[in-house]
Amino acid sequence: MEETAFRLHLFCFNSVPRSVLLKQLERLDNLSDALKKLKITTTDSTADSLEGCLDCLLQALAQNNTETSEKIQKSGVLQVFASLLMPQSSCTAKVANIIAEVARNEFMRNPCVDAGLIPPLVQLLNCKDQEVLLQTGRALGNICYDSHEGRNAVDRAGGAHIVVDHIRSLCSKTDPASEKLLTVFCGMLMNYSNENGKQHRKFALCLPGEQPHQKKKKRKLKSTILLFGVSMCVSEGHGAIEIQVLDTLQSQLINMGVIPTLVKLLGIHCQNAALTEMCLVAFGNLAELESSKEQFAYTNIAEELVKLFKKQIEHDKKEMIFEVLAPLAENDVIKLQLVEAGLVECLLEIVQKTVDSDKEDDIAELKTASDLMVLLLLGDESMQKLFEGGKGSVFQRVLSWIPSNSHQLQLAGALAIANFARNDGNCIHMVDNGIVQNLMDLLDRHVEDGNVTVQHAALSALRNLAIPVVNKAKMLSAGVAEAVLKFLRSEMPPVQFKLLGTLRMLIDAQAEAAEQLGKNVKLVERLVEWCEAKDHAGVMGESNRLLSALIRHSKSKDVIRTIVQSGGIKHLVTMATSEHVIMQNEALVALALIAALELVTAEKDLENAQLVQILHRLLSDDRSAPEIKYNSMVLICALIGSEPLQKEVQSMAFLEVVSKLRSHENKTVAQQASLTEQRLAVES
Repeated sequence: MEETAFRLHLFCFNSVPRSVLLKQLERLDNLSDALKKLKITTTDSTADSLEGCLDCLLQALAQNNTETSEKIQKSGVLQVFASLLMPQSSCTAKVANIIAEVARNEFMRNPCVDAGLIPPLVQLLNCKDQEVLLQTGRALGNICYDSHEGRNAVDRAGGAHIVVDHIRSLCSKTDPASEKLLTVFCGMLMNYSNENGKQHRKFALCLPGEQPHQKKKKRKLKSTILLFGVSMCVSEGHGAIEIQVLDTLQSQLINMGVIPTLVKLLGIHCQNAALTEMCLVAFGNLAELESSKEQFAYTNIAEELVKLFKKQIEHDKKEMIFEVLAPLAENDVIKLQLVEAGLVECLLEIVQKTVDSDKEDDIAELKTASDLMVLLLLGDESMQKLFEGGKGSVFQRVLSWIPSNSHQLQLAGALAIANFARNDGNCIHMVDNGIVQNLMDLLDRHVEDGNVTVQHAALSALRNLAIPVVNKAKMLSAGVAEAVLKFLRSEMPPVQFKLLGTLRMLIDAQAEAAEQLGKNVKLVERLVEWCEAKDHAGVMGESNRLLSALIRHSKSKDVIRTIVQSGGIKHLVTMATSEHVIMQNEALVALALIAALELVTAEKDLENAQLVQILHRLLSDDRSAPEIKYNSMVLICALIGSEPLQKEVQSMAFLEVVSKLRSHENKTVAQQASLTEQRLAVES
């Protein structure tokens, strides 16, 4: 066995032809010789010998970029390159090419900056030679690639301004050389402005057929797309430390007016795949900033993107456009522009084609298209345009998503209804046309171990639909309260929050429903439990508000007794100290009703919760709103019907505080202060 293994080992060793080994050794000798010549004799060497050395380096880089780059770094030749970057030299393009090649390696970018290569490279951007410009753009772009130091150096040297000017002057030219130069310059700018904390693409500017030297990362998008001499790659960022600086660099480009130029570029060069994709990535990098959206809104970006989207067949190309559309569609003006440009029809077509597919790409497209559809409905004008009085084809198509078997479409359909339900007219129309039953049927499908996002979306839609007064009774009659209560067991805060909001909207001014729900012990006990959900402020706040609403809208002794027995009084007292005036007021009104209707039952709990002390603080605080002062005094008058609470009131010198309020600038508060003072004087 040992002999066999030894022979195999020898066979493997001898499998490399002797001629190849000799060539490799010769290449290494030539490389070492070239590096020595460059370092020692740059000032004295002839142009021919210099070019020979540079050709040797380029050949070595083509054969093994990483190894050759390491040797170049160790040799100290990088510092020599700075002196060779002269506009009048015939070797300049080759030197810039070498720098571009070595900068494809991450470990070489900072050394390029430290060697002082950025200022002379930026100066070369002013020359007229296209090859020099091409290689210089590549060099600067690769040094900026995922390099904080590289971007800062280019910024200090003023490189971005010159490149933007070049793009502007070349924008209308459609010859291959100009388009290639535009591609490189756009790539350079995007590496310069790319924010590492986000999943935007960056570019390694390579020659045709070459790949950038970097670690491959698994990303949502395709890792590398090779374009005419430009390989665009996704790279992992270093985190949030650079975000502020990069925001500044992005803002700098926006202030230079690069956005209208790039939009124009997209329109003129829409047949050039390389430039088109470069523009898309450029837009993706810049579109996150609010100032960029304002500039985009003054261009025809919506029309250009939709036109481009309609031509796409490949998933990756569509996804690139989606990445631009999503941040842009956050702007209400652009939302409307996209709707008018026909994006919605494109999205609906994608949904129709992909809804029954189990392919990963199709599932991703379905999600992106339906999510973007919902985003477009967040704008008031775009939403109303698509609603078309409830008769629009888009609105009808979205309705058909709700009974779908796709959770994604169910979610998008419910969210779309919630967005359409943002004004009373739309809400009334939808309730009158049976939307409520569709949403209840959807909820029924997700009661047991259901999809939380679908539950949340459907409850959101029902809550919005319940806002108009005329809808409340109709929805209660349809059994919405009962449907919502099925989710009382949910442990998911988003579902709890929407459940509470829906019930609160339903019982507003609906005394019978408020009383029925207020006597539901399981509901009240759950509310009291959620009033202590300190980790979920939204749920805690809504629980308090619903507890108060049950009392205020029912004015029922039975409801009050249920809440007292469930331990809810202390939470209403705490609610009176909320930082939100509306919640303070709701709590005080509910407490006043408790004091008026069931003071004896609640007496002990009110005392333990230190209500009297809280009321004294609210009346003494100059920052308290007029309605808070008014309702606090009303509540004091009600509380003195209880002997222990009256003693507390007398012990805290309320008369002095109330007498000062007689001169309050608010007449209603001043009048109530006079009445309260009289009442307190009588009781004392």
